[in-house]
Amino acid sequence: MSNFKPNYFQRRSKPQGPKANERIKALDVQVIGSDGNNLGVMQIKQAIQRARDEGLDLIEISPNANPPVCKIMDMGKYKYDLQKKANQAKKKQKIVSLKEIKLRPGTEIHDYNFKIKNAKKFITKGDKVKFTVKFKGREMQHVELGKNLMNRIIEDTKDIGKVETHPKFEGRQMIMIIQPI
Repeated sequence: MSNFKPNYFQRRSKPQGPKANERIKALDVQVIGSDGNNLGVMQIKQAIQRARDEGLDLIEISPNANPPVCKIMDMGKYKYDLQKKANQAKKKQKIVSLKEIKLRPGTEIHDYNFKIKNAKKFITKGDKVKFTVKFKGREMQHVELGKNLMNRIIEDTKDIGKVETHPKFEGRQMIMIIQPI
């Protein structure tokens, strides 16, 4: 008895990156030379042979064009340039995070000042700040305290931030979001 088990569910890895040389399925392609000049429309075999003569690869640049646009260049250099472009784009993007500051309607002035100082620090860094005022028990009868607190927050942060989401109730808590100007 053999230990052979057929692997029915084996994953086949798809080749990564753009199509090159024999992987290009089109019959005719628009070819751009290694110097950047347009060489015109050629049959795929001619284009691959021309690239091989130069010691380079035929890489599909624009597969959706009719006919597809291919360029004669080094595959390794092309992949390196694509990776470099992706890294540059990743560096430039700004990730905005949402910081949350929780308060109560009876928050004392010192605690309030401390939390506002932190909120201003977050806003100047470029983050959004979500203020949450929680109401417990009979505090729900004094909703105006929460509204006054939210108005005070808006007034204290108006020089560096603007209100994205105005104060609103969600169950037993009042929520407001302030974003940088």
